[in-house]
Amino acid sequence: MGVKIKDIPVMERPCERLIENGVELLSNEELLAIIFKTGTKGKSAKDLGELLLSKVGNIKKLNDINYEYLKNIKGIGQSKACNLLASIELGKRINREVDSIKNVKLTNSEIVYKFYKDKLGSKKQEYFYAVYLDTSKKIIGDKLLFIGTINYSLVHPREVFKEAYLLGASAIICIHNHPSGNPIPSKQDFEITNNLIEVGKVLGIKIIDHIIICKNNYYSFLENNDIDF
Repeated sequence: MGVKIKDIPVMERPCERLIENGVELLSNEELLAIIFKTGTKGKSAKDLGELLLSKVGNIKKLNDINYEYLKNIKGIGQSKACNLLASIELGKRINREVDSIKNVKLTNSEIVYKFYKDKLGSKKQEYFYAVYLDTSKKIIGDKLLFIGTINYSLVHPREVFKEAYLLGASAIICIHNHPSGNPIPSKQDFEITNNLIEVGKVLGIKIIDHIIICKNNYYSFLENNDIDF
């Protein structure tokens, strides 16, 4: 049976140790215990932290966990799962090189890459975003449109351009990630891009770039002269 927090000497409890010694001296298990706040029958909050770390195998793999995974671990209910996922996401946002691109005036594709690499660079599935710009090339919004293997049939122009009309956008940048780490466009990537360009010409809303995001590099259709608007 695990030791309850109340049975641990006061100055050995995670919160008290944080106050006395500083957060950087706490173990991973202690940090998780603070996030979890309470334990469960037979396990302290620190025990739950140890259990979680033993299951994922490495602290960095917490980046890849989701709500359903956490809920399947005995003792981690809805509240603890939400607290942990919120903490992980907050840490990601704190460490992003670019905090937000809304209202940023686009001058090159690297600006977009720096923002989305932290959102998409480590994803195990493909995510397809559309970024919307006004007439001065200022970014006015973005929208996640698809998750999963991106193919010609899924990326429907209706969904891409509908948000453009709602935002009053005059141009669009398409973005998706390659979990393989290789940013080179596939034949299907070219087909999707060319199809959207042609629809955009009819609707009067330009596709000005398609950027493929990987963790350490990217591919811009515009920068590689694969797109003509």
